[in-house]
Amino acid sequence: MRIVPVESVPLIERQHVREGIFRSRTLLTGTPGTPDNFTLQLVSLPGAYNSPRHRHNFDQVRWQIEGDFDFSHDGVMHAGTIAYFPEGTRYGPTSSSAATTQLVLQCGGASGSGYISAEEYEAARVELSKSGSFAGGVYTRTGSEGRRNQDAYEAVWEQVNGRPLEYPAPRYGRPVFMETDHFEWVPQNGPGTARKLLGMFSERGTRLAMFRATAGAMLPLEDQALYFIRAGSGSINGKAFTGETVVHVEAGEAATLEARSDTELLQLGLPRLEVGRQKKEGGR
Repeated sequence: MRIVPVESVPLIERQHVREGIFRSRTLLTGTPGTPDNFTLQLVSLPGAYNSPRHRHNFDQVRWQIEGDFDFSHDGVMHAGTIAYFPEGTRYGPTSSSAATTQLVLQCGGASGSGYISAEEYEAARVELSKSGSFAGGVYTRTGSEGRRNQDAYEAVWEQVNGRPLEYPAPRYGRPVFMETDHFEWVPQNGPGTARKLLGMFSERGTRLAMFRATAGAMLPLEDQALYFIRAGSGSINGKAFTGETVVHVEAGEAATLEARSDTELLQLGLPRLEVGRQKKEGGR
């Protein structure tokens, strides 16, 4: 189990292959090269941002903390909105006109296509910049056959993996937007605890929920999950936390949160890819 205070993570500013300057804190990461690799970041955009309509071969969850993010006909994210962007599903174009802050999870999806690490991403971007340019979410390569445009992330992924990117067939026709303020708190088994179940997605069971625990309450935490503690204080398995904190409870771990003050947290349940693989192998 990992417990990381948000303020302990350095704020990094970098150019993004989509467009503009990103300021981000990389809060938690998985294991590179594995199907269930992930990254959890707190991302701030200081100004205008635009990205063309596109898709990924990984899952993505965004929680809008400040500002608005416009995804065209897919919807607009306001403060409090959580959205699930499934692998293979197109979304956007995307834009914002003012400063925004989001919690962003990117992880390998149900197909097992995996997710490339930030280090792999940056190395590939630098290498591709030697033979082309990034602008507006598009990579333009100039060679003997002339100019060729390609989605920016797709170009980076292919540089990392040395083969064409094959997108999973979309399980969902469009992203799923959830207005968390419109969900009701439902009491849990333990006294002083409640949950907003926002959704469960795909055959691998990606879970999104919000929890709260009053002072003195005990809240069991599910394994194979990330938690963003918005506010409160207490301990998890005897390890103290205060303020904004992220937690990674790995597969097979048992963890219980004991609230010292009223605490609220967001659960990002990672897909259980090992369950899917076992079932598939068992059916052969």
